[in-house]
Amino acid sequence: MRAATARTDLSPPLSGDTPPNSAASKGVLESNMATFVKVAEVSEVPPGRVKVAVVGNQRIAVCNVGGTFYAIDDQCTHDYGPLDQGELEDHVIECPRHGARFDVRTGAALSMPAVVPVKTYPVRVEGNAVLVAVEA
Repeated sequence: MRAATARTDLSPPLSGDTPPNSAASKGVLESNMATFVKVAEVSEVPPGRVKVAVVGNQRIAVCNVGGTFYAIDDQCTHDYGPLDQGELEDHVIECPRHGARFDVRTGAALSMPAVVPVKTYPVRVEGNAVLVAVEA
């Protein structure tokens, strides 16, 4: 009996490697720690804007800062307010409830009343698709 070997690269699967109903056949790329899922088209999130994507039970705020995309939890760590409804100025988003500010690049809490950083997610753009890595 031959031992199974796991693929560790993210190159496209070889012919016959992808079952027809697998995540890879549906445009979802998987790795050991995260799965990249499409959350938007580039044109849906213009520079200086935020769009919420719901992945499973997670609300993720996708932010476009000068053509570079970042993704954070859409929830203020102070009182759980929706960050997508706040102002995005350069790389800083402000919670609409009490003015807590976060750096969308790092998740760092920049001002009171928040002291806990917001979770960030890896982002990549493939063609016109914005992909965010979420835990598998």
